[in-house]
Amino acid sequence: MDSYPAVESHGLIGDLQTAALVATDGTLDWFCAPRFDSPSVFGGLLDRHKGGHFRVSPEGVDYTSKQLYLPGTPILITRFLSADGVGELMDFMPVAGDVATDRHRLVRMIRIVRGSMRFRVECRPRFNYGRDPHELDTYPEGDVFRSPSLTLTLNPVGFDELRREAEIRRSKEGVCIVGTFHEGDYGGAVLETASPGQPRVIGTGEVRNLLEQTRDFWRRWLGRSRYTGRWREMVERSAMTLKLMTYAPTGALVAAPTAGLPEQIGEERNWDYRYTWIRDASLSVYALLGLGFTDEASQLMHWVDDRIREAKERETPLQIMYRVDGSPDITEETLDHFEGYRGSAPVRVGNGAANQLQLDIYGEGLDALHVADSHGLQTTHEGWMNTAGMVDWLCDNWDQPEDGIWETRGGRQDFTYGRLMSWVALDRAVRLARRRGRPGDTNRWVSTRDQIYDQIMARGFHPGIGAFVQHYASDVLDASLLVMPTVGFVSPTDPMWQSTLRAMDAKLVSDSLVYRYDPNASPDGLPGKESTFTMCTFWYVQALAQSGRLDDARLTFEKMLTYSSPLGLYSEEIAPTGEQVGNFPQAFSHLSLISAAVNLDQLLDARH
Repeated sequence: MDSYPAVESHGLIGDLQTAALVATDGTLDWFCAPRFDSPSVFGGLLDRHKGGHFRVSPEGVDYTSKQLYLPGTPILITRFLSADGVGELMDFMPVAGDVATDRHRLVRMIRIVRGSMRFRVECRPRFNYGRDPHELDTYPEGDVFRSPSLTLTLNPVGFDELRREAEIRRSKEGVCIVGTFHEGDYGGAVLETASPGQPRVIGTGEVRNLLEQTRDFWRRWLGRSRYTGRWREMVERSAMTLKLMTYAPTGALVAAPTAGLPEQIGEERNWDYRYTWIRDASLSVYALLGLGFTDEASQLMHWVDDRIREAKERETPLQIMYRVDGSPDITEETLDHFEGYRGSAPVRVGNGAANQLQLDIYGEGLDALHVADSHGLQTTHEGWMNTAGMVDWLCDNWDQPEDGIWETRGGRQDFTYGRLMSWVALDRAVRLARRRGRPGDTNRWVSTRDQIYDQIMARGFHPGIGAFVQHYASDVLDASLLVMPTVGFVSPTDPMWQSTLRAMDAKLVSDSLVYRYDPNASPDGLPGKESTFTMCTFWYVQALAQSGRLDDARLTFEKMLTYSSPLGLYSEEIAPTGEQVGNFPQAFSHLSLISAAVNLDQLLDARH
């Protein structure tokens, strides 16, 4: 199990339709094609033997490695340093465009900076999560892997003389090339899915053009950011990470590009996050608008509008998550032939929580609509009428047990957060209707909103512990309620909120890191223990700042930055050892970092 690299020892590259992870040893061990939610082609991250990989790393030499991104881009550079030489591996994916395609390119280029270095290049794909067989067709110019569902073409770049001298081995397992490279040598491979032709030798000039086009695209995009605050580098890296996890043909944002990475090593809290949650999409609108990325926010809102329209047409509630193309079909299955990351089984693909009832999504959706409207992104007549119908549905259905934001599998409860965000949904609907003069049963909406408010105050606050609690039948604290002052439900100076925050300080916070809840005190239907939840820590920063504890908020934020990967990436959770666990990188983590940074900047500037 020690052969698995740490989760945070990976860089993310992508082309806005799918993505790949590259470890610090040069192994590409996660890549799905043609979409984020397609089966894996390289899945070594979940099974080192059966998952497949594309390795480019030094051979027979002691070395250290370091990773960085080409500034202002997601172009990844892995540097290998040894006593005899220094080599660099550059990985990137040319942008695939706004039209869905099966054709995707992974560019992997080696450059020897100093001395000489022997490299091993090993391409061993395993299609459909390692379940489909494949054939290898060899041509003078390269190789093609053919499976029943996908073809993968390995095109060499440069190294003409070295390719003649290198040791090349081909088998049904894959292609392996071992050779010694010297200072000034530059070459590599372009791996292509669904190539329209046979393999060909690609010139280094063509690859340099692809590199420049990719670099310029990302720098132009990043140049649209309006953020000039204290944490510009981290905020911009988070923004690029969110963009990398966006499916350009629809604008949908996946929660993470990975599946099956465990929340606790060796345990079974392993989920597939390669889908778009209504919640994530809605919260991302706020983060994107805060940076000035109105086009991306607008496209996300259109995607959410389409899901609301479809739910109305089907006469069903909103589903909590969908595929990137809007399909609601997300059947969960286990990959029993995969051992799981460091033995963390079962490995699940699909997500059985898709049909859970989570009432909070209506609040996040309406809040995003409200924020977008305040930035000039008004909804259409059809969009508003569909939304108004959804609000009417919520008036009829808010007061019932539900599954909650954390997708626990321990049974439905009257979760306070679900009630809170139902209040938000009705409050924002009323404001939108009145601001824009839109039709709607606002008298009923106001009455229901106030009814929810009274219920939360009467049943959601536990006088024994002096805090708002997870659900009405519990005295357990829940970090989701950190947003109460942010959404305007309670004043940050209200004694009921101040005592809640103090209770969370004592029960949920560990050296600035925040647990979602205590699973031992509130059984969630799953074995294993919780790690601290990165998004909740950034929510805690905002709650501290809004509650007048600005110095505490800044210190907590700065501490949290030390837990990022060397490339500035965050997974879902931070383990007690400080390592990152869960799917990686996580949209929730990065969008909450952006929001915390923007809000903290504003409050710090106002103080001075």
